[in-house]
Amino acid sequence: MCGIVGAVAERNITTILIEGLKRLEYRGYDSAGLAVYTQQGNLERRRRIGKVSELEAAVAADPLVGQLGIAHTRWATHGAPTEHNAHPHFSGQELAVVHNGIIENHEELREQLKGLGYLFSSETDTEVIVHLLHHTLKTVPDLADALKAAVKQLHGAYGLAVISVHQPDRLLAARSGSPLVIGLGHGENFLASDQLALRQVTDRFMYLEEGDIAEIRRDQVSIWDVTGAKVQRETVQYHEGAEAADKGEYRHFMLKEIHEQPTVVQRTLEGRLGKDHVLVQAFGPQAADLFAKVRNVQIVACGTSYHAGMVARYWLEELAGIPCQVEVASEFRYRKVVVQPDTLFVSISQSGETADTLAALRNAKQLGFLGSLAICNVGISSLVRESDLTLLTQAGPEIGVASTKAFTTQLVSLMLLTLSLGQVRSTLAAGVEAELVEELRRLPTRLGEALAMDAVVEKTAELFADKHHTLFLGRGAQFPVAMEGALKLKEISYIHAEAYPAGELKHGPLALVDSDMPVVTVAPNNELLEKLKSNLQEVRARGGQLIVFADQAAGMSNGEGTHVIAVPHIIDALAPILYTIPLQLLSYYVAVLKGTDVDQPRNLAKSVTVE
Repeated sequence: MCGIVGAVAERNITTILIEGLKRLEYRGYDSAGLAVYTQQGNLERRRRIGKVSELEAAVAADPLVGQLGIAHTRWATHGAPTEHNAHPHFSGQELAVVHNGIIENHEELREQLKGLGYLFSSETDTEVIVHLLHHTLKTVPDLADALKAAVKQLHGAYGLAVISVHQPDRLLAARSGSPLVIGLGHGENFLASDQLALRQVTDRFMYLEEGDIAEIRRDQVSIWDVTGAKVQRETVQYHEGAEAADKGEYRHFMLKEIHEQPTVVQRTLEGRLGKDHVLVQAFGPQAADLFAKVRNVQIVACGTSYHAGMVARYWLEELAGIPCQVEVASEFRYRKVVVQPDTLFVSISQSGETADTLAALRNAKQLGFLGSLAICNVGISSLVRESDLTLLTQAGPEIGVASTKAFTTQLVSLMLLTLSLGQVRSTLAAGVEAELVEELRRLPTRLGEALAMDAVVEKTAELFADKHHTLFLGRGAQFPVAMEGALKLKEISYIHAEAYPAGELKHGPLALVDSDMPVVTVAPNNELLEKLKSNLQEVRARGGQLIVFADQAAGMSNGEGTHVIAVPHIIDALAPILYTIPLQLLSYYVAVLKGTDVDQPRNLAKSVTVE
């Protein structure tokens, strides 16, 4: 994921652009650049490989001064991380563009534009956009009208910012599948891919909607929707409570982060879905070539991330037909590993600095894996820098020690990986990818429906007020979800909790069951439901108290010692993501009843950077 910043003002905007890029560096970096319309009436740019600090040093050594400009921090999808591939991209010295997202038909457009005499200086899909717009301006001289016409030829996802030497009083923007926000000032206005980039200059924002085109001037903003009609977008004012480091209206960071999940899942998906398929390039410029060779997957992670990997194993084998092994990083790094041919090494970490996971990656480099992929929330982390490919989860800062939104965005990312591997290797059943892409688009709404269970789950938590042990059960891909539920409960309430596959009850754990041992079960309406119901009867026959999170169509009802909480229906493949929400809420409310330190539980740290 890349970052965009733009500004049109009465003052020099260079420092504003650079500060905005610094604030977006969490999205990852391999290069950065900016273009400014200077006092001399020229478009000039500076580009550098690496961190934004490299670009800042270049501008300090050779200053740019101007009142209109755009800037970008890049995470490569087309073309290696080199200076000539860095944004902004120019067409002649007249037009500059920065771009987030992926243009799927860039090769076709590139050949057309070459035929019209355009010369390309990069391998990026973005350069196609700037030349296409330049060509359109020959017959449609107004920049806004030309942009409206040009984007109709683009297939894929994009967030665009454009400036022209011929219309130096305005900044143009276009959004399709990649977020953009306008920052409103006094006698100046701004643009960014995340409002965080503009918090140093304004607290008033206007979010572009899908298909919007915006013309931003110093004293006005004009927006046209996907039909070409002029529209107004709501202005939102942010106060300090909106910052990631502030709990706002919530009692704890953990509760805030649980409720952020529809938003961050939407952010994780943006720019990564085509009309009916996943955009494989989102994993990096070499992803398609590498994925085509993959015959096995090895996932390594710790804690919550390990549970995400366990869910992914079910997806990879069932949907994509790829054998998958999942291992705790601290075990993987200290045993003799036999690597199967053409195995992709996948590491998962919220921080990207988890010591055992990082050491496992470094060990894997010596073992002959086909390549490495990091699924991570921090773009500037060691894990990201040292992996061949990366998918950033876009969860944003997670303050609570017990991971919540990081877990669900990891699951979404792993589903994108599953579909990408299946797409490239042609192993997905007909229609599966299109169906799941459609359901992924609906997922944020489904998560919102699960969050509406808040009050019911809070009441259910009272059943645990005097309990000291809990058993969690699940079958299939819900078993790792049960493990995650048990981990959350023990982390923040200090109740001893264990998770088992429900079919394993009779092989030992049933001996623990009595009226003082609540048994929490996740029960989506799938082919394992009837077998799960039989397992639950084993619990009731021993006097156990059942708390069942069941699909609303599962046909389960309350009874003596049985408490059924209805969960919104969702397609079975995505059920692990949805069922995570009520388990997070349960652990939170039990911890509140117990009076523990929810956000900073004893003995734990957010990022485990030691063995």
